[in-house]
Amino acid sequence: METATTIAKRKDKMTTSDPVARRELLKAGAGSAVGGALGANTAASGTISEPARDIYRELGVKTLINAAGTITTLGGSLMPPQVLDAWVAASKNFVDLLELQDRIGERIAELLNVEAAMVTTGAAGGIMVGTAAALTFRDRALVDRLPFPAEAGLEVIRQKSHRAGYDKLVEVCGVKLVDVVTHDDLERAINERTAMMFSYNVYEADGNIRRDQWVEVARKHGIPTLLDAAADTPPLDRLWQYNQMGFDLVAFSGGKGLRGPQDAGLLLGRKDLIEAARLCTAPRTTIGRGMKVSKEDMVAMWAAVKHFVELDSDAEQREWVRRINVIASAGQEISTVRVRTIVPPIANHVPHLVLLWDERQIQITPENVGRQLAAGDPPIRTARVHGTGSDGLLISVFMLKPGEEHVVASRLREILQRAATT
Repeated sequence: METATTIAKRKDKMTTSDPVARRELLKAGAGSAVGGALGANTAASGTISEPARDIYRELGVKTLINAAGTITTLGGSLMPPQVLDAWVAASKNFVDLLELQDRIGERIAELLNVEAAMVTTGAAGGIMVGTAAALTFRDRALVDRLPFPAEAGLEVIRQKSHRAGYDKLVEVCGVKLVDVVTHDDLERAINERTAMMFSYNVYEADGNIRRDQWVEVARKHGIPTLLDAAADTPPLDRLWQYNQMGFDLVAFSGGKGLRGPQDAGLLLGRKDLIEAARLCTAPRTTIGRGMKVSKEDMVAMWAAVKHFVELDSDAEQREWVRRINVIASAGQEISTVRVRTIVPPIANHVPHLVLLWDERQIQITPENVGRQLAAGDPPIRTARVHGTGSDGLLISVFMLKPGEEHVVASRLREILQRAATT
């Protein structure tokens, strides 16, 4: 089986200057080159497929155009055909779930060249079972005693700037979170009750203690580290980069950039900790019983990782830029509208479009443009993501389906033109 490293080397050789590669690309067409990755759903050549069932119409729920990105409240992302096929295939037979859990973990670890892996219920599930693993990996008899009572006095250290709602997934295991601000604070906070050091990668720039310093201190004291990197894909190398930096466990969302099932995720890292995490989750009746991962989600996550490793990321980047140019060109037809492209440094690390204008001449705020887009038919939803600032109107093309960039461009042009003439 090819690993991420060997596939990357193969891709380096396969450029568009290679006549065979170029011919294959032209044969496939632009839509096929990136369509699977971006949500296109095409039938195999020569087959006649039944009309797709409009399940949301049956339910009376309106579908929308996602110009916001991999937002949980909008459904995360769309699974490409390869992942959907794997999910359906897995649903047709019974298996031993424990055996499947082990085998899927081995396959994903091989693909990513990490020590061990397991499929979790999103990054949030990874945080909870990862914390449980840090508390029990030295003594597995402790698994059945989770959550620990407050009087046990176990502590998990985090930077004060890394506070977030997901902290509850750590606390549910029965530990106290201890805040630190400086490197000296961190050294003073460590004691015999310290069970883990926890951080969110998205807040890296907000804290005083850098990742390398954090890991160095943890290693010196023999304390396991858990990093939440939920929305940190793409790029591909983020999936092994943080483990290589020295983080013992890293949690990723499966239903964002990886385009697996929305309720799935990955926990990657040290073998002894991953083994402990498995003991703390379903199908075992332990603290993570409610974090059950189905056979379908396990198989689909393996397929999603395989698809992501093999993806032509350069072609995907070119498609995002093309979509941005379509929307930007429509905006620039209107006087005073300016555009720029920004790429968040960590999470949601893909090109986003920002549109700005002189509100004295175009008498509407970005917030009102967003509301009008959302109120249209079909609704177009936008949102702010971490690392994109607060200026102008932010448009994400990451999760647009092919052709939807033209709908977004047309609606934006209409709204801005109307505001410019009032």
